Order: sequence, then C-alpha cells, then structure tokens
Amino acid sequence: MRYPEEIIEEVRMKNDIVDVVSGYVRMQKKGSSYFGLCPFHNEKSPSFSVSGPKQMYKCFGCGASGNVFTFVMNYENYTFGEAIKMLADRAGVNLPEIEYSEEMKRKENYRTRLLEVNKEAAKYFFYQLRAPQGEIGLRYLQGRRLDEETIKKFGLGFANKTSDDLTKYLKQKGYDEKLIQDAGLASFDERYGMHDKFWNRVMYPIQDINHRVIGFGGRVMGEGTPKYLNSPETQIFDKSRNLYGLNFARTSRAGNIILCEGYMDVISLHQAGFTQAVASLGTAFTAGQANLLRRYTENVYLAYDSDGAGTKAALRAIGILREVELTGKVINMQPYKDPDEFIKNLGREAFQERIDQAENSFMFEIRILERDFDLKDPEQKTKFHKELAKRLCQFEVEVERDNYLEAIAEKYHVGYENLRKLVNTYAAQTGLAKPVERPKSGVKQKNSPEENVKQVQRLFLTWITDEPSLYSKIQKYITPRDFTVDLYQTVAQKLFEGIESGNYNPAAIISMFEDEEEQREVASLFTTKLEAVNTKQERERAFHDILVAVKKNSFAYYSEQLGADVQALNQVVEGKRALQELEKTHISLD
Repeated sequence: MRYPEEIIEEVRMKNDIVDVVSGYVRMQKKGSSYFGLCPFHNEKSPSFSVSGPKQMYKCFGCGASGNVFTFVMNYENYTFGEAIKMLADRAGVNLPEIEYSEEMKRKENYRTRLLEVNKEAAKYFFYQLRAPQGEIGLRYLQGRRLDEETIKKFGLGFANKTSDDLTKYLKQKGYDEKLIQDAGLASFDERYGMHDKFWNRVMYPIQDINHRVIGFGGRVMGEGTPKYLNSPETQIFDKSRNLYGLNFARTSRAGNIILCEGYMDVISLHQAGFTQAVASLGTAFTAGQANLLRRYTENVYLAYDSDGAGTKAALRAIGILREVELTGKVINMQPYKDPDEFIKNLGREAFQERIDQAENSFMFEIRILERDFDLKDPEQKTKFHKELAKRLCQFEVEVERDNYLEAIAEKYHVGYENLRKLVNTYAAQTGLAKPVERPKSGVKQKNSPEENVKQVQRLFLTWITDEPSLYSKIQKYITPRDFTVDLYQTVAQKLFEGIESGNYNPAAIISMFEDEEEQREVASLFTTKLEAVNTKQERERAFHDILVAVKKNSFAYYSEQLGADVQALNQVVEGKRALQELEKTHISLD
C-alpha cells in the first residue's frame, strides 16, 4: 500500500532538504548550494552538495543523489514508507490510515506486541544489573573494562539466578504466557512449568537496524553451560539476517565494516572508537548477513579469533563475501586471540595499524593453504602450484585473475609464464575459466553503445533540469518518446509536463517512484555531471550536440522498430524532419 501522491508531496514540501540534511551533515553555503563532507562515503574534502532551489542533493565523489526522502532512506536505512512517516512526524503532517486486511492487521499487531515485550524485558534486565542481585554481572562487565557509557549504549543487563522472575514481571505488565514464549523469553515443560529462558547471565540485547530489541544473548556467570545462550528464532528474530551492533555501525561512515565473532569484541571495539564493528549472532556468518552488509559498505575487514577455529571461520566468511561481490581483508590479531584482548593490551592506535596492514583475503587463503605443503619437497611444491592454479581459476574477470596471478608468482617465486600456462591448462581441463590473456595495450575500454545512448539522455535531462527555460526553445524538436529507456521516458514526460504547466519540480518526480533503486536512478537523471566549458559559444555547441545526439539515437531506435511497431513509422518520419532542421538551427542559451 502507498500513501496518496498529494500527501507524499505535502510531506516533502514541509521538510526543506537543507534543514533536514543539516541535522546530519555540517554544511557551508557556497553560491546557491550548501557543501559538506558526504555522509555516504569517507572523504576529507567536501564534495556533497545540497541545492535548496532544486530540493535535491548530490555527491560528486560517490555519486549519491536524490531528494529528502532518498536521503533519509539512505542515511537511516529506512524503507520509503518509513522515511515518509519519520518526515511526517517531523513536519507535523497527519498521515491517513492505510487500509490493511484483517489478516495483515493481526500479523502486524502481533509483531508490535513481540517488540514491546522484548523492550520490556531489556528494561528489566538493565534494572537488575544495578540491583544488589546483579552485582556479579556488573563486576564482570567492569572487569572487562567497560565504562558506564558503553554499558548504557548497548543496554547491557543481568538475568537473575531465579528461574521465573522475568516471566512473573512480564505477566504483571499484562503480557500473556503465549506471547512471552513466542518472544523466546520463556519455555514451558511438565516438570518446571513456565520458566525463564535466561537466568544467572549477563544479558546482551540484540537490536535491529532501527534500534528495536528483537532478541538476546546471555553469558553465564560461573561454570554453567552453555557459556553463551541466544534467543531462539522468532517472528521478529532471524539470526541469519541480523548482525549484532549493526544498528550503530551502519551510521559510522568509516568506509568499511569490521566483522567479529563475539559480542564483547564488538563492544570493546566500539568503546575504542571503532564504531563500524559488528558480529554474527552465535552462528556462522551467512549469505543473508553478507547481503545485509552490502547495503552499507563494499569493504569488510575480518577480525576473527587467531586460533584454528577462527581461521577456519574466516576462510568460510571470505568465500561468502566473495559470492556477494564484497571486498574482504583479514586483520591479524596475533599475539592475542581476539579484538577484545588486542584492544585491552595494545590499544586503539595499534589496532588501527592492524587495519591499515590488513591482508588481502585471497592472499590470506593462499598463505593458510601453504601450511598444508612442504615446499622443500619437489613433489609437494608441484602439488602446491597446481592448487594455486586451481584457486586462480575462480576469478572470472580476466584482468582481476591476471593481477592475482602476477602477485602470486612474485610472492611464491614462480615464473609468471609457467604459472599462467598451468592456470590455462587447468581451466581448459575443467572448464572453470577462460585462458588469461595479457592486455595488449593500456587503452581503457569504451562504454557500450547502449550506455552511450543512456548517457546523452541523462545529460539532456540534467541540462533541462538546471535550465528549464531552455525547454520552450527545443520542445518542437523533442518529445518523451525520444527517450528510449522506459524509466527515462516516464521521467521526461513528467518533467516536460511540469515545465509546461509552470509546476516544475524534479524533486517531486523522484517521490513518484516507490522502489529505492528506481528513485536513485531517477535522481541521477537530474544530477549527471556536465562537462565544464568556458565560453557561451562552447556551451551552446555542447547543448546542441547533446540535443542532436538524443534525436539521432531516437531516430536509429525507431528505424529498427519499423515493421514491428506501427507508431515507429510516425516517430521515424518526425525524427528525420527534426534532425534536418536541428542541423541548421542555432539555439541560444540566453
């Protein structure tokens, strides 16, 4: 379900983008725009621009762009609907109730109740940590050198030694036994009846990206087992699709995510200033978690335990990261076991040095593989080289494979050509990869014809967005049908209609699309970088060339459709006439 367009536009208009972004980014005015450091990537020089007249933002470094809705969606990781609700609250706009079916209402209401009971349990655990019965837990956390600010930030608590006090408390608050069980906070059996899931444990609330408590992890005090106990899967808690600490890490803007194994690793790193640290939730790292990380970064640093189990887990995580096209590097924890121990003994600066020196994940794999072979034995050495060739075949992109081939040949003193031949032989035998071909020149590959067509259409729409007064001079030559990408055509139609009616508003056009990817692409149509030109004559020639290119591409496109599209003939005839006229027409930018 979607809110009416007029409501969406009211919310957007009552949330000036400069005011909203200023709440997140420190900006300075330069001309008609405001500039600051981009909140979506790590940079030292301001390249993030916010335009009040356009009500849009654009980063000239990473390319992020959009209106006030897309900014909130990207920064807070909200859905379009969640961004509307947040901005409506900010502006005091009352949103209409969206009609749901009875089944949808029931499910949504029950999810809300599960979140409520988890929040109440977290408050109870937090209180117990500071009560006399929680002294053992508080001493434990202080012994791990956590300060009060960190304990509060992560909402750490304590579950009493008695096995039913949380259940009693929640029932007194009006929550029924079924809800408490469904939230994973209690269990029932014939011998003990209703009893708490967690007792005599330091409690780590697990929050989703919007800071809502969805589950818990508990560390036993003393010699009990298991040492760590996590909430079971529930309607609101899916271990494979959440990460501990991500609610904080997603806004760290560090340019990377540090992936750990344990809760204390994450907490210690955050306390030391590495607020980009997260951990999997008592299970092995999953593809779902990797895809979740993709929403926030391209670079993941593995800070796993330095023992054999940690190395094995790191190797598995590397493969998962590679599958979702994330760049992985491995941080060396030695001589300590994990990030928590490392930070406590060597401190923040030393850990930052380890981040700077982090090992490429593929080279890490090869280094670990090397341990299985005696390289002083010719037979073992040959087997190692064959295994290298096999591993190199996993790179489908030839340039990438060739780069790694060179690095491996240099590190392990293997002749490049010999290793290349071995890779080619293995690839041919198994069909794993095409033979590596060394680049014959340094000439950069040009854009495809399809991308060139899109680029000139983006340039044209951006130019008209920047100078809408030009539209009246060229509207006889151009129509929405000249834009051969469906999305571009829709945007051109909305843009032209707005200019013609005097209701020109590109930021509003972005909001007409609910899909986040479409919103990003639409925003890019209004913010494509135009080449800098010095004189008026050069600008007029550049605009004329772009206009002619759009028309030529349109003419070629519809010429190919002849015989398949009845309307194509009219478009071709009109296009030929317009092209002939444009070739001898001067368009002034005054």
